[in-house]
Amino acid sequence: MASDFTFVLNKTDGAARLGEIVLPRGKIRTPAFMPVGTAGTVKAMYPQQVRDLGADVVLGNTYHLMLRPGAERVAALGGLHEFMRWPHPILTDSGGFQVMSLAKLRRISENGVSFQSHIDGLKYELTPERSIEIQCLLGSDIQMVLDECTPFPCEKGVAETSMQLSLRWARRSKEAFGDRPGQALFGIVQGSVHEDLRAASAAGLREIGFDGYAIGGLAVGEGPEKMKHVLDFTAPMLPTGAPRYLMGVGRPEDLLSAVERGVDMFDCVMPTRSGRHGQAFTRYGKVNLRNARHAADPRPLDERSTCPAARDYSRAYLHHLFRAGEYLASMLLSWANLHYYQDLMAGMRAAIAQGRFAKFAIATRKGWEAGDIEPL
Repeated sequence: MASDFTFVLNKTDGAARLGEIVLPRGKIRTPAFMPVGTAGTVKAMYPQQVRDLGADVVLGNTYHLMLRPGAERVAALGGLHEFMRWPHPILTDSGGFQVMSLAKLRRISENGVSFQSHIDGLKYELTPERSIEIQCLLGSDIQMVLDECTPFPCEKGVAETSMQLSLRWARRSKEAFGDRPGQALFGIVQGSVHEDLRAASAAGLREIGFDGYAIGGLAVGEGPEKMKHVLDFTAPMLPTGAPRYLMGVGRPEDLLSAVERGVDMFDCVMPTRSGRHGQAFTRYGKVNLRNARHAADPRPLDERSTCPAARDYSRAYLHHLFRAGEYLASMLLSWANLHYYQDLMAGMRAAIAQGRFAKFAIATRKGWEAGDIEPL
């Protein structure tokens, strides 16, 4: 286990957990949402904006950074924190998911994954050891083991073979990571939607021993109800005294449901990707600013928001920016969406602290179900 890494579980309310991850570069308040800085930037956002919204940690992507500009170059320039001007904690994924979903002509073997870059077609090999080496060159505070993420649906036998391979890769990742003061390594539970496979994966990872435990292989097409079912039996399999991270999730309603089931950490491109495509997230639910109904609407997205992007600009103006193809459109909606996500997480943390999480969840869902404010 890494030194200089602690997780303190301060309070529970049902299965919901209020905690704090302590690292040399800062504290991560949980439940936490990590904005995704794929290539060393949270798209359409300044780093200080992201921090000011309440983000304690951002995610960097091993696959994209190894291809461009290259991990060795980032290391020579002082590491990812210095490179992107973010002095706070950074979590890097292993690159495995992107290799499976983006790379050309990939080939999986016991040793790792051979693939061609989606950028220029050059050939690479990503092994558990190389993934850890890249993450160490980047200098991330929390690193992830290399794993294979199975698609959905897949046959149980395929899921079991993949899960066992991921366990062997997890052990190799741990050996490659060694003892790195100030940095942490998380294992990843796989097993598709099968309880016995998830149990075997969780047991194997606990036996190896990690600083935190992620739940992978969800949000890949199984649907929200099946995801919740998998979380119902998977979260309790993980150590109480370690952070639990649900990878690649998700929608605001997914975050709320997962916190109800004991998950502590999340990441997803959804708030910024949706912002670039004209979709806003608010306490009223989703709002599509490309819709013609907003063309003459003088009201803001949410007059009660403390975010200037959501409070001070009219829907008519935001609609105009998207119709005109202006860069400011993506900037404003990414800002508004990330604010909403961080505000949602802060609300959940406060509700757990006060023992009123169930009431908070009911009220939040009622707001989403009520839908957007009525058109003029």
